[in-house]
Formats: sequence, structure tokens, C-alpha cells
Amino acid sequence: MKYRQLADTGVFVSELCLGTMTFGGGAQIWQTIGGTDQATVDQIVHRALDAGINFIDTANVYAAGESETMLGKALGSRRSDIVLATKVRGRTGQGANQVGLSRLHIIQALEASLKRLGTDYVDLYQIHRPDPLTNLEDTMRTLDDLVRAGKVRYIGCSNVPAWEVMKALAISRAQHLEQFRCTQSYYSLVGRDLEREMLPLAQDQGLGVLVWSPLAGGFLSGKFTRTSGDEAARRAKFDFPPVNKEKGFAVLDALSGIAAEHGASIPQVALAWLLTKPIVTSVIIGARRIAQLDDNLKAVDVVLTPENLKALDDVSKLTMEYPEWMTTLGTDRRPGERRY
Repeated sequence: MKYRQLADTGVFVSELCLGTMTFGGGAQIWQTIGGTDQATVDQIVHRALDAGINFIDTANVYAAGESETMLGKALGSRRSDIVLATKVRGRTGQGANQVGLSRLHIIQALEASLKRLGTDYVDLYQIHRPDPLTNLEDTMRTLDDLVRAGKVRYIGCSNVPAWEVMKALAISRAQHLEQFRCTQSYYSLVGRDLEREMLPLAQDQGLGVLVWSPLAGGFLSGKFTRTSGDEAARRAKFDFPPVNKEKGFAVLDALSGIAAEHGASIPQVALAWLLTKPIVTSVIIGARRIAQLDDNLKAVDVVLTPENLKALDDVSKLTMEYPEWMTTLGTDRRPGERRY
């Protein structure tokens, strides 16, 4: 396992992060996504730690809090061995204020998360999505207060558009508040939208990039073809995140050939492609079974050739949009000018 620095924090995290959305069950959606019991969770967490993973990500809404509880039990005395991340924003109850990014909800949600996780602090606290009803300065000041109180070490965001991340950074700098150190965003060979604005912003502002759903909700698991699929797979029951299927199957064709060349699985190659990106800090992998985890862990040993990378980039590249096509004209480009 290799380790990469999380932005400018001086903290190093494993290039693969264990995601816990599969932990727990309850409502049908969480049974579909995961449904793992405590014994399986214990096995997955311990196998990940033994493989060198020191970064685990969860959220207070996963399985209505059950994921955090199960993770806390599985970690036990090994809590101090990891960088622990969780999130806030989603609905935690039926009350009018049990959702969002208000000071009221954030503080209540963190206290509940700490209790479930069995710890008195989290290393990375992330807002899960934007909240258009709450003043962003209030949110940032509350997060800063939690850092100053020692209950949170660093803060980050997830699923927030680039313009709003930049607005938050500007507020933090103007008010001398703790700043977002990373964004957790969807990025995969069949979902490269992040490259339009968020990745250039992250590079410019020195943010870490944590990748969720690197296998596109199982679409890149190798279980799906143009003519068949695995009915027991999560993707068959929960078609998320959205994928352009026609383009996606062309990507799978390319992945299949490269996987055969390296004696690797399709998921391993898809993960290895992300790990070649210097801008990526850590790729979040999830599993319902030990076999899935073991397969994904081997991605760190797959070394893609320049020809492999070109083939994958070509088949998965984004359709050019404005103003990007203006920058390709090149008539006024200066020597040494670079694009992301």
C-alpha cells in the first residue's frame, strides 16, 4: 500500500480508502446497497487494516446511522490506527431541523456520530451536499468551531459544485476560519465530469481529491455486458450513478482487453487508472464480501502502460463543451502555456 498526503495537512492516507456504505441494512435501499452484518463488517475492516489501509470513510446517513455504529465496533482498540472520516447534511429524523447544514443540525449530528463511532473526535468531517437554505458563512463558522473544540481535525466537502467550493474557501480566508482541505466526488472511467471544473479547481487551490464510486456503482465490476448482467448485483437493482450505457460498454471492452493483458480483473484496471492521476489523493472502495475487497486491493499492483492509458483515455474522454473548445483554438497560446 502506498500513501499520499492529504492536501497540505501533513497527514498521509492510503491511496485506497475503505468505504462503509455497504455496512448495515434497515430500509430497502440500504439492504440493496449493502446489508452486511457485524461479523462480515469486522472481517472487512480488519482485512483492510491488515492490508495497509489507514483511511476509512463513512456517513451519518448510511443505513440510518447503523454503518457508523458497526464501524465503531469493528475498529475497537484500532481506532487510533486510522484517519476516520464521516459526513453531515442528510436527514437524520422527521423533525424540521434534523437535516441540512445549520449550526443546530451540524452540532447535533456530530455528537450523534461520535457516540455511534465510539470516539471523541473525527479526523475528517465533510459536508455531504450543499444546503441552499443555510448561510454558507454560518456553516463554515460552525465547522471551524468544531475544529477549535478538538472534536474535528480537518474539514472537507462532498458533491459540491466548484463555484460553491471556491466561495467557501473565500469565506474561510476572509473570516480566518478553517478551510476545506478536500473534496469527495464521483469520478470513474464512465463518469469524468469532474475534469471540467472541479479537478482544475482542486489543482489550483491545493485541495485533496477523494473519489467515490470508482466502479460506477458496480457498472465496471465486470458483471455487466451488452447482453447480460448479474441480477444479484447492486447495479441491477439500484441503477446509480447514471451512466451512458453505449459509451460505458465501449469502456468495458477496452478494460477487458487490458485486464487480460495484465492478468488482472476489470475492476483492478479501472481502479489503477484512477491511481495514475496525481490529483487523486485516495480512491474509496467498498465491499459486501471479503472476495470483493481482496480483488480491489490488488489494484495497487497493476502498472498500466502508456498505451493502456491512451486507450482508456480515448474511449472515455468527455465531449468537449464551451468554453473548453475555445481554448483549443490555439491562435493566441503562448509558449509553455498548459491546460489541465
